[in-house]
Amino acid sequence: MTNFFKRPIRTFESLTPPQMIVFSFGVLILLGTLLLSLPLATRGERLHPVDALFTAVSATCVTGLTVVDISKELTRFGQLVVLVLIQVGGLGIMTFSTFFLYLLGRRVSIRGRDIIGSTVSHTPVPNIGALLKKIMLLVFLLEGVGVVLLSLAWMKYHSVTQAIYHGVFHSISAFCNAGFSLYSDSFEGFQSDLVINGVVMALIILGGVGFVVLLDLKHLLKGPRKAFRQMSFHAKVVLMVTVYLIVIGTVLIFWVERAHTFQNVRPSSGLLMSLFQSVTARTAGFNTVHIGTLTNGACFILMLLMFIGGAPGSCAGGVKVSTLGILAAMFFSRLRGYDEPQLFFRSIPREMVGKALVIVLSSVFIISIVFVGLLLSEDWYLTPQESRGHFLKLLFESISAYGTVGLSMGVTPKLTTLGRLLIIVLMFVGRLGPLTMAVALTGRREKGRIRYARGEVMVG
Repeated sequence: MTNFFKRPIRTFESLTPPQMIVFSFGVLILLGTLLLSLPLATRGERLHPVDALFTAVSATCVTGLTVVDISKELTRFGQLVVLVLIQVGGLGIMTFSTFFLYLLGRRVSIRGRDIIGSTVSHTPVPNIGALLKKIMLLVFLLEGVGVVLLSLAWMKYHSVTQAIYHGVFHSISAFCNAGFSLYSDSFEGFQSDLVINGVVMALIILGGVGFVVLLDLKHLLKGPRKAFRQMSFHAKVVLMVTVYLIVIGTVLIFWVERAHTFQNVRPSSGLLMSLFQSVTARTAGFNTVHIGTLTNGACFILMLLMFIGGAPGSCAGGVKVSTLGILAAMFFSRLRGYDEPQLFFRSIPREMVGKALVIVLSSVFIISIVFVGLLLSEDWYLTPQESRGHFLKLLFESISAYGTVGLSMGVTPKLTTLGRLLIIVLMFVGRLGPLTMAVALTGRREKGRIRYARGEVMVG
């Protein structure tokens, strides 16, 4: 009995860094759920607790999937709650809280600095305060420019006050890769507006490449060649894979849909819509084309882009573009006979390759488990023939939730309570990452020092 009372009580300060991150997101989601459950947040009846939780998780995890139409069912207060959750969730509540502590002149613990450093940078940060100030200044500057440009563009369609409000909401939602829109059909009504499309795509890309990469873009002022030489290896990999994905995605979507969705539009408009979908599929969630009308080929391309996602240390989800870059380098290096992956005249450590493989395999495993759960919870009332099309829709929804994208084939509002809870789990795990969740649940573990004899097995 005496030993029991001498046990240390587990407090917030004793949590491991991954547990602190999970805990902070959980608190923010709980607060958002309570606020969205208030009568003040809705125009009609109060949101069902599960619907309020779903919306809060989707906003905090910058996903964009909704079971309610926020443009019609939420009041201005409710929409502002969603917007705050998007901003804080997109940049990270730990990042926000630490930044304001620095502004107030308060000291931050070494462990707190380590947590922030690990979430925004790929290398140790000697002065986390200075880095946070640069990041916040750059983020608010980019979002501010987006607000001005979008507000001016929307003045053609709305009053000045309404245009500014739409500019603020969509600029933050786009940069944070959230995908929440004040229009029921997202941006389908503006599919030919070059300004709105261009600004939104620029914000999505900038918000999805990572904060450290954004700071590295300052080298572009010295010219493309010098900039590329002086950029970090991480920035080079992220930018290269990002450009490849955008271009390849645009070409494939246009090629697949040219005789279907784009058959009655000009080629230039079709290319613009293809480009927008290629950009937004990588965790943003806006759309200028009704996703439910796309062919199976286009849906498959979008699912691949959603699964890959954006860059580490950004507002984006997915397995990340750097993970794809590492695995692609491993594949082509092995074909050329190299033992270690090589990229930009650098060798990639085996530990990094192993981590990339674990991320992809664990992501496939998590999506598969939840997808099977959705098939069991949502398809029980359908005949085998009717469930064929439902299979694709549920798989699309599952990948969209895990990649924190928000694109939907119209299934989300029709999900059962169990189905909504499963999607909530996917959004939460997808935002924090499978490795962070695993370490948070299992606690801190030391690396094993035991080495066993090697075993040989045939592969391929």
